[in-house]
Amino acid sequence: MIGKTKTLSWMRYMAIAVILLIPMACGFGTISITQPSGSNSPFSIATQPSSDGPSANAPVIPDTSGGASDGAVSNDNTSTGNANMGNVAAAPQKAPANLEELYKQVNPGAVSIQVQVTENGQTGEAAGSGFIITDTGYIATNNHVVQGATQVYVTFFNQVILPAKVVGVDPNSDLAVIKVDKLPQDTHPLPMGDSDKVLVGDSVVAIGNPFALGTSMTSGIISAVGRVIPSLTDYTIPSAIQTDAAINPGNSGGPLLNMNGEVIGIDAQIQTSTQGGGNVGIGFAIPVNILKEVYPSLIQTGTYTWPYLGVSGGAINPQAAQQLGLDVNQRGAYIASVVAGGPAEKAGLRKGDIVTQADGKTINTFDDILTYVAFKRPGDKVKLTVLRGSSQTEVTVTLGNRPKSTSSQTTP
Repeated sequence: MIGKTKTLSWMRYMAIAVILLIPMACGFGTISITQPSGSNSPFSIATQPSSDGPSANAPVIPDTSGGASDGAVSNDNTSTGNANMGNVAAAPQKAPANLEELYKQVNPGAVSIQVQVTENGQTGEAAGSGFIITDTGYIATNNHVVQGATQVYVTFFNQVILPAKVVGVDPNSDLAVIKVDKLPQDTHPLPMGDSDKVLVGDSVVAIGNPFALGTSMTSGIISAVGRVIPSLTDYTIPSAIQTDAAINPGNSGGPLLNMNGEVIGIDAQIQTSTQGGGNVGIGFAIPVNILKEVYPSLIQTGTYTWPYLGVSGGAINPQAAQQLGLDVNQRGAYIASVVAGGPAEKAGLRKGDIVTQADGKTINTFDDILTYVAFKRPGDKVKLTVLRGSSQTEVTVTLGNRPKSTSSQTTP
C-alpha cells in the first residue's frame, strides 16, 4: 500500500509507519512449494514472518506527510440501501492523439483525497488518490487510504474541495467507495476498461497525488500481469497488474489507464528494496475487473462477500513432481491442506490432491485456482479435475462465504 501518509511528528511518523508496514510484510501471497535444506519432505509451506519487521522483499507502505482541509465529515460505513448508483462512463470513441490529449481527457475524472485519521489513539492526516466512477458522485479509492478516517475531503482537478463520506470498504480487495453530494462542474466519471485484455508491453499512465503534491501523471508500460499481491486481510488479491510507471506515496487509489483513457487498474502497492523506500520501477495495481465486481455491493450494502474454497497450497515444480513420482512436466495446484468443515472438505477434496482443471479450464499453478475462484460467487458450483495419486477424479465444490480471517494462509 502506498497512499497512506501521516503528519504526526517525525518520531510518531516512524512508529505509525512500522505498524502500517506489518500487513504488507506478512507474506500473504500464494504458498510456494520447495524442498527445504536438511528435510526429508519434498514440500515446505511458506509461513508468515513474525511482526518484528517486514521481510526484505515484501511490498511496503512508504509514508510521508500530507495535508487535509479543515472541517468535519462523518465516516459512514453503513448500508446505503438501494442507492441510485448513477451512470458509469461509456468507452471512449477514439484514442487521444498524444499524452497531452490523454491527460486533458482523463484529468477531470481523477481526484486527490485528504483524510484525517485516528489510529492507536493518535490523530494525524493522510493523503491518497481516487477517481470518479459514476455521475452521482461515487469515487473509487483504496481501503487503506480511508482506513480509520474521521474526516474525508476530495480535491477535484479544478481545485474544488468537497467533503465526502465513506460508503463501503472491502479489505479483501483493498478497495473502497466514497461519495460527494454533487460532482463539481466539468468533472466526469472515468470509463472502466477490461483488465483481462491487458498485455505485457502495453503503454499506460498513472494519475495520482504523489507526496500530497496534487494531481500529476506518469507513464510507463505493463511489466507483468497475473501477479498475486497482499491485501489488508489473510487473503491475497489475484490478477494484479505490474507496471514501471512511477507510483509513489500518495498515488494509492488513483487510476492506471491505457492509451484509450480507460481505467485498467487501481494503483495500490510498490516494491522497494528498503523499508519506507520510494519507487524503483515495480508498482502494482488492483485489476479494474475486481472493482467492477465489488463496487455495486459496496454502494448498496457497504461490504462485499467473497467466495471461499477453503484450501492452501502451491504450484507443482519439476523437483516436487519428481519426488511425487510424476512427470517433471506435470503442472497444477497442489493442495497442501484443506480447512476442516470448509467447502473443499465437504466436497471431498483432500490434502495431496493436485487440481489440474476447474470447469474445464487448465490450472497450471495455485494462483490459477485462486484467480478462477475469486471471480465466482458464493453458492456457485465448480467442477475440479483432480490428480490423486496415479488416478484422475472429479470433485464438485459448492463455494461458501469467505470467513473474515483464517488460522493459516488459506487462499482462496
